Amino acid sequence: MRHKKTPYIRVRKIPAGKFHRYSNWHFKDYFVHFDITLKDLIIGNILGFFGFLAGLVTAFCRLVKKSSRPNVIFLKGGYVCLPVGLVARLFKIPYIIHESDVVAGLANRLLMKKAYKVAFGMPIPDEIQEKHPNYVWTGIPVGPEFKPVSPTKQLALKKAFSFNPDKPLVVITGGSQGSENLNEATRAILPELLKFTSVGLIAGRKHYEDMVDLKKYENWDRASLESNFRMWEFNTTMDELMGAADVIVSRAGATTIAEMAGLRKATILVPFERLPGSHQTKNAERLKDADAALVVSDAKMVENPMLLLDEIRHLVKSPRLRADMADRLAEEARADSAKRLAEIILEEV
Repeated sequence: MRHKKTPYIRVRKIPAGKFHRYSNWHFKDYFVHFDITLKDLIIGNILGFFGFLAGLVTAFCRLVKKSSRPNVIFLKGGYVCLPVGLVARLFKIPYIIHESDVVAGLANRLLMKKAYKVAFGMPIPDEIQEKHPNYVWTGIPVGPEFKPVSPTKQLALKKAFSFNPDKPLVVITGGSQGSENLNEATRAILPELLKFTSVGLIAGRKHYEDMVDLKKYENWDRASLESNFRMWEFNTTMDELMGAADVIVSRAGATTIAEMAGLRKATILVPFERLPGSHQTKNAERLKDADAALVVSDAKMVENPMLLLDEIRHLVKSPRLRADMADRLAEEARADSAKRLAEIILEEV
């Protein structure tokens, strides 16, 4: 009996170089944060330039032979795609770009004009769609586990994480690495939060050790959680933890937003304001304008964490508002995004 060969995907690496930039910095910030300026903006960008050149040379060598050229290239976005996209343009190889955020990053902006299709993670305004017929809204592919849970399932998930199923649950996350500002704001408001809601905090791998003192709030009686507070470095079942939540507090990365939209959750976004192009801020503003999320400024939250507390309390105590916001956030996502992207790619094969 013959054994079937296991299918595999061949991976060939191409170097790239990242150019470091910071949004919303004033002139004095470059001196206040001189350690960041020296390491990232000067040394980092010199290394990034040579990484970019190495990427161009490697991509050229990979694609120069006609016999080894692909029918189509899919570029997810970001600096790693720029060398490949530029060489693909040189050899007239059709390429498709996927832009997750409301505004395109620098690499995508440089490549979009010659792209066969530009797929967007969020809906495209009509006036932009009319000018660019090759733009298409596909949404952002997320795992099939990110789907709405029934009220019964939500109660079961709360129990599975040892929370009181009869209390609302707020999940606060800064992603796998965590967010120092979100963590510190949570530290400041946690005693008040626990008066009216359960709290689950993803402190992140980078910042967890700095937050270990909050474990004093995580009180257990044998296997029963009495304090309705839990903290993790990271949780490998984020779909279940967020599915258990009544309110999610998060940064405003496009993929995280897509996951919360898939789960149909009421959301408070605290965008990281210093990223290049302010894309998290613009993601959050887009959803705020659509009444699909509440937004708290990161800088204002750092100055006054009570602003975050007020928004959480408002949302926790307003079930109807939560439901309406969750419905509108769900409209920003597409359940068939992976299928639609695949169809677009196959059009050129």
